[in-house]
Amino acid sequence: MAQITVTINGKAFRMACDDGEEDRLMGLAARFDGWINELKGAFGEIGDQRLTVMAGIMATDQLSELERKLGELETQLAEARQQQVDALDNMSQNEEELSRAVNTAAARIESLAEGLTNSLRPQDPS
Repeated sequence: MAQITVTINGKAFRMACDDGEEDRLMGLAARFDGWINELKGAFGEIGDQRLTVMAGIMATDQLSELERKLGELETQLAEARQQQVDALDNMSQNEEELSRAVNTAAARIESLAEGLTNSLRPQDPS
């Protein structure tokens, strides 16, 4: 297990993480520290604990919004998949109908051709 040190609001915190996750954890800590600095810029020095709680709420708000958007996208994806299935079913039905119509037309043409051929043959006088 790896050990790293992150800095949040000017204070160093030693943390453990899985091997290979060091850069990810450092990035998350930097992002969280950015929210703290953003809040300090907006509200001034209002206390470490309050800043941390507010930054945590900001993170939770963003997570909640992303979960909502993800839910909408999952719904849209499911609808698009269903539309694709419906379109493929419709296309298959259209192909079957077209195939039947072509077969019917071909049979009719063969019948007409046979009738023409028979009418053009010389009649047996006997």
